[in-house]
Amino acid sequence: MRHLTKACLLLAAAVCIPVQARAEGYVTPWIGASGLSSTDAGRTALGVTAGYMAAGILGFEGDFGYAPDFFGLNELGKSSAITTAGNFILGVPFGGTNGAGVRPFVSGGLVLIRTHLENDVLDVSRTNNGVDYNVGAGMMGFFSDHVGLRGDVRYLRLLQDTNLGSGIDFNPGKVRYWRVSAGVTFR
Repeated sequence: MRHLTKACLLLAAAVCIPVQARAEGYVTPWIGASGLSSTDAGRTALGVTAGYMAAGILGFEGDFGYAPDFFGLNELGKSSAITTAGNFILGVPFGGTNGAGVRPFVSGGLVLIRTHLENDVLDVSRTNNGVDYNVGAGMMGFFSDHVGLRGDVRYLRLLQDTNLGSGIDFNPGKVRYWRVSAGVTFR
């Protein structure tokens, strides 16, 4: 009985010993370009991505983006898009989760997108909200424990059809677009 008591006490002590946390949070303000087709030269987009990875491998992230000239109308009117995403992320940390290292990753999830279009010539003002999905890939590289760079390429697609004007469809069908971004990552 005495050995059983000692074994239980040792087991309880082992369970209660603090261990180093292996989770990692990060924030990346970014700037990039977004476009509506593969031949589109792209327009400015900016935002911030914040995430959390357990053991530096699997996690989740939130992404907020703003594209001030989303449809590229220039002299024809004003347009913008705001995106808010919740993604799962899977990465492999080469060099560990502390100090210098590189982490290629893939991510994907759902996005809420709000597009807005104004055209004074046609007297059109329209705002659409929709659910979108996105997939992406990229790389994070860290110079130290707390600072690094992140870049990614992302494809986003609206799940429902859009009609942006009063009987005038500026972008028929489902909105599909890409985004390339880069930023400084703090962890």
